This record gives sequence, C-alpha cells and structure tokens, in this order.
Amino acid sequence: MKEQIRMFSALFLDELPYSDELYEARRIIEKKLEEEAGDASAGELIARYGSLEKLAALGGFPPDAAARWRSTESLPRLGEVKRNLRLQRWRSYGVAAFFPLALTELIWTGYNIITGDPLALVNLGVALLLTGAAFLLLHRFRKIEREHADARYGLESFNWLRDKADQYAKRMLNAVALLIGALLVFGGWEMNLSFTGNSKSLELAERFFSNLYLVLIPLFLLIKNTLLVRMAQNRVSLPEKERYRRHLRGMAIFSAAYWLLAAGVTVLLRNWLKSISTYYLLTGAFFGLLVLLYNLELRKRVTYRNLVINRRRIALAAAVLILVGGFTFMSRETFYTQPYINSLPVVEHPADKIEYNEETGVYTITAAEEDFRILHLTDIHLGGSLFSYRKDHLALAACYALIEYTHPDLVIVTGDLSFPLGIMSLSFNNSAPVYQFASFMRNLGVPWAFTYGNHDTESMASLNQEELNSIFMSLSFKSSRTLLYPYIQPEAHGRNNQLIELRNADGSLNTGLFLIDSNAYTGEGINVYDYIHDDQVDWYAGEVERMNAEAGRTVPSMIFFHIPLQQYRTAWELYEAGSDQVTYFFGENGETMINKVCCSDHPSRLFDRARELGSTTAMFCGHDHYNNISLEYQGIRLTYGMSIDYLAMPGIENSTVQRGGELITIHPDGSWDLEQIPLTSITG
Repeated sequence: MKEQIRMFSALFLDELPYSDELYEARRIIEKKLEEEAGDASAGELIARYGSLEKLAALGGFPPDAAARWRSTESLPRLGEVKRNLRLQRWRSYGVAAFFPLALTELIWTGYNIITGDPLALVNLGVALLLTGAAFLLLHRFRKIEREHADARYGLESFNWLRDKADQYAKRMLNAVALLIGALLVFGGWEMNLSFTGNSKSLELAERFFSNLYLVLIPLFLLIKNTLLVRMAQNRVSLPEKERYRRHLRGMAIFSAAYWLLAAGVTVLLRNWLKSISTYYLLTGAFFGLLVLLYNLELRKRVTYRNLVINRRRIALAAAVLILVGGFTFMSRETFYTQPYINSLPVVEHPADKIEYNEETGVYTITAAEEDFRILHLTDIHLGGSLFSYRKDHLALAACYALIEYTHPDLVIVTGDLSFPLGIMSLSFNNSAPVYQFASFMRNLGVPWAFTYGNHDTESMASLNQEELNSIFMSLSFKSSRTLLYPYIQPEAHGRNNQLIELRNADGSLNTGLFLIDSNAYTGEGINVYDYIHDDQVDWYAGEVERMNAEAGRTVPSMIFFHIPLQQYRTAWELYEAGSDQVTYFFGENGETMINKVCCSDHPSRLFDRARELGSTTAMFCGHDHYNNISLEYQGIRLTYGMSIDYLAMPGIENSTVQRGGELITIHPDGSWDLEQIPLTSITG
C-alpha cells in the first residue's frame, strides 16, 4: 500500500518546483493518505483526492498552498545554480585548506616553544593569519547559505542539485572513515616508534612533521565534504538528514573500533610481526575492502543513486590498479646480480683486529701492518631490478676491480649505494641493493663502512630510514664480520653518525675516521638539500676532544660524508679565479647538469669547527658524479670521490673519465697519502 501511495502522490507532486516546504508537505500528505485511504484502490484514491488542492487540504495546508507550490515565478536558472555552487565550492576548498595549515603552524609553535626556537612567534603569527582567513571565508560561505535557505528550484535544477547532494553525501561517509583511520594509524605508528627506542628524539620530531600530511589530507577532505554536504542539503533536503546522521555516526564508530582493535593486535603481536608497516598496509587494505562493501550494500539506504558507473570512473579505477600494481612490482626485492656475486673470490687483505664498543658504538681497528689503506668509493647507485641488472653488474664489477687492485684494509662508501627513484631503474626498492652490496663485500671478505646519501632513503622507496637502519644492523659486524655499522648511534641529527678509531699495532691511537650523515632533503621544496647540523658538529667536536685527551696530543682525523659542504664551492671558485688560497692536487669538476658544486643552501659549522680544532686534515664526499677534484683550503684537503654510477645520471654509462676511487694510505705517525685511481687506469 505504501508503494501505491507514493506513486499516487508522485502523480501530483513530482513535476512541481522543489522547495523545503513542498518536501515536508509531501511527507505529511503521504502519511495522511496512509491513515485515510485504508485498503482503497488507486481509482478510489483519485476519486477522493484527485487534485493538488484536495491533497493540500488533506495535509492541513491553507487554500493558497497548491497555487504557491505550482508557481514558477523567481525560479533560478540551472546556469545560475551551478555558478553559485561553484563559488561556494571554492570557498569550501579555501576553508578546508586554511584550517589544517593553521593547525600545522600551531603544532610547530608548540614544538618550537619546547625546543626554545625563536621561530615560535613567527609560526604563531602565521597560524593566526591562516585561521583568520579561514573564518572570513567561512563567514562568507554561511552568509550565502542563509540567503538560499528557503529557495525554490525548477525540475532541471532540482535534479542536478539532487545528484550533487548524493555525490557529496557519499564522499562525506568515506571521508569520515579515512580521517579516523588516518588519525589512529598515525598516532599508533608514532607512539610505536617513540617507545621502541630505535630512534632519536630529533628524528622522531622530523618524522612526525614530515608524516603529518597523512592526517592533514584526510582532515582537508572531511572539512571540505562537511561544508559541501551542508551546502547541498541547505538547497534540497536529500538525503534524509536524521537517517544520514545515523550512518555518519555508525561509520565513525566502526572505523574507530576497527583501528583500535588493529592497534591492540599490534601491541600483543609486536614481537612476532616482522614488519609493522606491512601489517598496517594489510589491515588498511582490509579496512578499505570493508568500506567498499558498505558502499555497495548499506549506503544505498541514504542515497538516491548509490553507484554511478561511467567512462571516467572506469578509467580512474583502471589507472589506480595500474599504479598500485606498478608500485608493488617496482617495490619488490630482486637479486639478479647474486650469481655474479657468488662467483667472486676473497680479496687478499691485511688481517687487522676489529673490535666494537657496546657502550659507545665505536669500532676500533688495530692495523696489522705499518700502513693502513682505505679505498673510498661513492655513488654506486644500484637499482636492484631486472631492468637495471646490466648496469648493476657493471657497477659491482667496477667496485671489484678497484678493491682487487688496491687490496685495502677498509672500504668506505660515502652514500647513494642505491637508487630507488624508479626513473632509471624501474624500481623503488632500496633493500635489495643493500643486501646485494653487503653480500658482495662479505664474499670479498674486506671490511667496509657506509654513510647515507640523499637517494638511499627516498620518500618513494620501499623502506624508510628506520627500516633500512634495521637491515644495516642485521648485516653488521656481529653477523657479517665485514660491515662496520654501529648498533648504537649518537643523539643527533642523521641516519648514521659514527667514529672508527684506527690504532697502530702497539695500540697507540693513530687516526679518527668520522662518518657523518649529510642528511637528505630539508622538505622545503624539490631537491632542496639538507646539511650537517649543529648537534652533529658538536658530537664530532666532543669525540675529537676525547681522543686528544686520551692520547695527550692532537689526534689526526678524517671526515667522510655525501653532500659537499659550502666550502667545496668556495674552494672551487677560488681555484677557478687562480687564487693562491687553494692548492690543487688532482682531478677536475665536470658537473654541468645543475651546478659545478651542488651543495646545500644551508651553511654548516663543520668546516669552521674542524679548522678550529686542528685535528681534521681531510674531508671526502660524493654526490656530484662528474666532480673528482682535490683541493686544499685553509689547511684541510677537500676531495671529491670518483663516482661508480652507471645508472642514475642520463648517459653516464658511456662516460668513463669520472669513474673510479681514491686510495688513502695512512702511515703510523698519522700522516697520509692520497692517490686517485681512475677505473680506466686498471681495466684499460
């Protein structure tokens, strides 16, 4: 009977201009018809209430109601309705963007107050400006909505508004699920990292702010969709508001319960979970599947048309599947170079004594012979994929040729061991290159150490810096007997800062080898390089002073890092100008793609502090693949390493003059010699 009554009312009401009054009137009239009609047939209903006037009277409306409902005066045209909603939509975007940005600045304010950073006042001022802008837009948005509170719409405009209301309502339900899931996952992930003890407080703070977008984007979507739903429902009362609110509450409760349960399982099983990030990826995929099932089955109770299939959506779904599938494929570990690695023999080298201090994280190497030989390699750039296999093989063969030629006591790699950008290698994987090179060095039997480069932990890489740090620890000296990677690290910026003490056969301290992380990117833009921070410099200075105090003299030291200091650029410019403030030893700067010297725009105190202490006599870096010059400036030798790269730079595979390494020979008195070894000089 209810269906007959709806069909009967539709005969008289469906073609009328829409208004909130008519929407409410229809609900009342249909209820009255149910009470009055009983088991009447359609013909009997028409006989009793066969006009709009009779239906209005049945609902208790005044005599002029029917005429008012029929009236088409002052109805806005569809183009005008679309234009008005477009402006309101842009205002909603502004409000939704400004509030999360203001929240970010407020969080920065709190953090800077805690750390004593004077930028706290600047952050607070920016937050207030953004909040003010958001409230101005919101005030204008609400004013327009009040003006349209009692608007009437023609059939064409109503149908368009109904579709929009449907669209925004569906997006709002998904936005609630997304935000609650993002908040709980983000919060749980940050707390897990904070309590594991594997990360330093500065790294935790940096990661918190760099990952905050995972919450800010869903927050933007929720605010935007909230405003759009209210905008649409202010014009047409669809979907039915109370029922829709119940669905919103249900989605919020379900999402919160699901992710709290997932977090609880993480706590219970954390010792058995091999990868928490993989666990959250799987639980997120399952959550998405449950939300999809809700969208298919339950959401239709509050929508006019639950799903709309069109070419654009099919294309979008196909694109997402291709991207997800492609990313998954490009993030896989592949070991195509392993047969070559397994074929390599042990390289004869001195049998030095290596010890590790569990309390300080310092490795000590006691030389078996008078001279200690270090081979410096940089920018190896392994892709770790089938696509990069040939170039990975060439890179490893080049490393083997240099190691076999020099027979070093130690190999130091100054960053960019891997290249997980997916551009030249078709891979985002940064674990396979690490495993491959560690296996390569373990087979050769030569000890090695490593500083991070900017490409080793790219944002798109399969492993973040904590996960990669765990891999390096698992491959370090206790298991491999070759990789000198510290199990504990100083409380300072950086993914790895370490000191290796070189001692003579009699136990006397010879040289300190500092491996310092030059960090990757500042996050201020694309390829804005980071620098060696003040707390890293303070750690370095403290270790120099400790060694000096132990030895009762100034102990020589060397520093290895990836991105050049600004003094590399200064020395180069002085050399180009013919200045006698620098001394030239060998090599050239052939970089042309970006700058001759691609250093950070942020100055580091490292060089000036090293000059003050008088301990460090040499610094080594990589990063600029075609630069290999060695200059002395203000008493410190600044040397670019010859790169190995066959992969990252376009056309570099066919270039040969820049490829090679440097052999550092340290004598018992701490003096040293440096020889540049082009690969062409030993392979022809």
